[in-house]
Amino acid sequence: MPRAGPPRYRPAMSFAPIRPPADAPPVRINLYSDTQTRPTPAMKAAMMEAELGDEQHGDDPTVWALTDRMAALLGKEAAIFLPSGTMCNVIAILTNCRKGDEVLAHETSHILHSEGGTHAALTGVQILPLKGPGGQFTADDVRAAIRPKTRYAPPQQMLEVEQTANIGGGTVWPLAQLNAVAAVAKEQGWATHMDGARLMNACVAVGVSPAEMVAGWDSVWLDFTKGLGAPLGAVLAGSKDFIGQAWRWKQRLGGSMRQGGICAAACLYSLDHHVERLADDHANARALARGLRQLPGVVVQEPETNLVFFDINATGVDFDRFVGQLRAQGIMISGLGGRVRACTHLDVTAPMIDEALTAIRGALAAA
Repeated sequence: MPRAGPPRYRPAMSFAPIRPPADAPPVRINLYSDTQTRPTPAMKAAMMEAELGDEQHGDDPTVWALTDRMAALLGKEAAIFLPSGTMCNVIAILTNCRKGDEVLAHETSHILHSEGGTHAALTGVQILPLKGPGGQFTADDVRAAIRPKTRYAPPQQMLEVEQTANIGGGTVWPLAQLNAVAAVAKEQGWATHMDGARLMNACVAVGVSPAEMVAGWDSVWLDFTKGLGAPLGAVLAGSKDFIGQAWRWKQRLGGSMRQGGICAAACLYSLDHHVERLADDHANARALARGLRQLPGVVVQEPETNLVFFDINATGVDFDRFVGQLRAQGIMISGLGGRVRACTHLDVTAPMIDEALTAIRGALAAA
């Protein structure tokens, strides 16, 4: 009898999104994520009026307008329009690294926690997690992680940071610290890459221009689907050579978006109308944190931008029950890193913060 081969790999469950129950109440206050934002009527109008062409052939003027503007904004030579920020990270690593190389990143980084194992599956790199409070590390931390250049060690090729640091609590990397860790990478001949998903939140919070914030980083991207409110899209920027290579990887991973200008127009609109107002989201986050801090047993991390992390363990309230009670009232919230996360954005107003605090107070009291 022939020996049986290994069992076929079968996922234990479906990983497709789960539709909400038909009788679920509508979401009135969405604190789940700033990815939940919806295009405003004016943004939709800008999309409908956009001049379009075939992005694959380089004749979509709205896509060119967006990438040229972003390259200038970030102080880079060129930029490429992509569907998502995750795709920006994947393409940056594929462009900068070969299989078997090592990327250094914080232990809570998006590339480790939220990209479905892509970098093992597709890029073939390994990621060395660095520790540090608030999703950040220091130049000394980077130096301590430098491996000897021998055949026994993987070649270290790239240093990656997240601005802002999501699981770290939406913290803003200080400019001096960013420059210091980038300088260590440059000494080693590594590429430097910034996951700038919420870069504009950081720039607005501390009053530093995007170009100055990312000056030490070879590649950087900005996500338009978070606080900037576009329905999709991110722009990856870097040198002309880097972006030229990124186009090949874009083709390999799915190709162009054809009349992508209809989406690029939303991104351009957000740059004109939704950047300065990020300060309102930060103010709402601080107001939410102040209210939460008054509730017995709730431990709150002081927000630096639009993310509010708080711990309800000391209240004795079950997390799933807490979230469920809020959802039953039309309030959506999330959990991340063992804590509750509330995210403010352009669809959340100051009165909604007051209403959410009332509901949270009631959910904790009821339990």
